[in-house]
Amino acid sequence: MEIKYYLCRRNRFYNLELSEMLSKNRIKWLRGLQLKKNRTAEGVFVAEGPKLVGELLAAGFECVYLAATEVQDSWRIETEIVTEDELRRVSSVETPQGVLAVLRQPHYDVKLSEVASQRLCLLLDGVQNPGNLGTIVRLADWFGIGDVFCIGGCADLYNPKTVQATMGALAHVRVHYNIGVEDLEGGDFPVYGTFLDGENLYGKRLENRGVIVMGNEGRGISPEVERRVTDRLWIPSYSDCHVESLNVAIATAVVCAEFRRRSLPSLT
Repeated sequence: MEIKYYLCRRNRFYNLELSEMLSKNRIKWLRGLQLKKNRTAEGVFVAEGPKLVGELLAAGFECVYLAATEVQDSWRIETEIVTEDELRRVSSVETPQGVLAVLRQPHYDVKLSEVASQRLCLLLDGVQNPGNLGTIVRLADWFGIGDVFCIGGCADLYNPKTVQATMGALAHVRVHYNIGVEDLEGGDFPVYGTFLDGENLYGKRLENRGVIVMGNEGRGISPEVERRVTDRLWIPSYSDCHVESLNVAIATAVVCAEFRRRSLPSLT
């Protein structure tokens, strides 16, 4: 089967026609990147779909490899043209969307204390579900929270399920893993956490800076982090329901929405 490589050199395209299919080594490499150890070793991750890939490229993510069922003229990036069947063989999603990119993992030199003393940030304590992590990154983008810190064995940001769940928010939110519990100590900023014995979220004084801690799906906030929490919050229930707690992503949305509601000009 014939495939085409579109190469960009000095803003001009050259069409080279080769008589071979997606190579076995390429397939093996792309499939291997579904494993964390391989992504970590190479410092890359996989994103799929024109919207997601387009947003990441626009945000400056370095592209290592790009495959598509048709050339993406506006991206001006070397592209390997593949068939839908070939893309399906290396895709991690049920319905491939015509584009797959291998991108370089970004690295940020950011200190939690510097961020939290000036603006709101999120700290995820052991959030292990890839879908929850991706959704929370998307929520952070929605509510204008630019930094998410992860400790306690959080899910891998670059798990394909997490990347897809961010819906492109990964291009606008910085996610950090290189911190410890001790980074919550000694700073001039509040540390908020949700607990069943906390103060009512809607009556509590909230600052427009500090750390919002969200805990593990089953265990909640760990004892090590709980000891560093300065403000305990409670999300009240308005019915006689028998649900013990909210999904961590939903709870994050409720808490972030209230913080941002307080910052509206009409309410200050």
